[in-house]
Amino acid sequence: MQNSVITPAVFSFLKELEKNNNRDWFTENKKEFKSLETEMKSFFNTLGEEVSTHDKIEKIKVFRIYRDIRFSKNKTPYKINFSSSLARAGAKLRGGYYTHIEPRNASFIAAGFWGPEKEDLLRIRKELELDASEFRAVIGNRKIKNIWGDLIGDEVKTAPKGFDKEHPNIDLIRKKQFIFTRKFTDKEVLDPSFLQEVSNSFKAIRSYFDLMSDVLTTNLNGESLLD
Repeated sequence: MQNSVITPAVFSFLKELEKNNNRDWFTENKKEFKSLETEMKSFFNTLGEEVSTHDKIEKIKVFRIYRDIRFSKNKTPYKINFSSSLARAGAKLRGGYYTHIEPRNASFIAAGFWGPEKEDLLRIRKELELDASEFRAVIGNRKIKNIWGDLIGDEVKTAPKGFDKEHPNIDLIRKKQFIFTRKFTDKEVLDPSFLQEVSNSFKAIRSYFDLMSDVLTTNLNGESLLD
């Protein structure tokens, strides 16, 4: 049976892991971790099924708790969160969803484009250089703003190579990521309605994904690149 709620035990374990982030402690408590990992995988799979009722989902990925410390200054071996991503299906549907569960009111969800490929990033920037009116209308939509707030993401300091730093849409053109995030308190995460709230939030971002998918599957003349 799939799980549609997150239990307090998840936060309790992650808080203890934060205080004892070492292999000895983790080994001693691995049985509990495995039980909670199964619980969270079930939750994420249920969320994927729910989102599939209003979008086409190609892949559900649950991230491992083990950290890659090879190139990190932080050498603690374990993450203090459970997280998962949902990839939209097919070449025509772009964008992805992310869910991050972490104690101390640090949980959040995200939707958008984390690391666009070089060609996709250039295509987006060229579209914004040509005309950003539709893009601004979509990201400024009241429904999206009320749920997600403002578009965020890393950006270059002035202007990407080949673009005018004085362009009226340079605030958008200089972005390297195009992301929306929404934060949740621990109390909200533990509420039985949390899964549906996340699904509804992802549904609300659909107009943004539709626009970006249209941009990324056509050239500047609006001709399909998929035919």
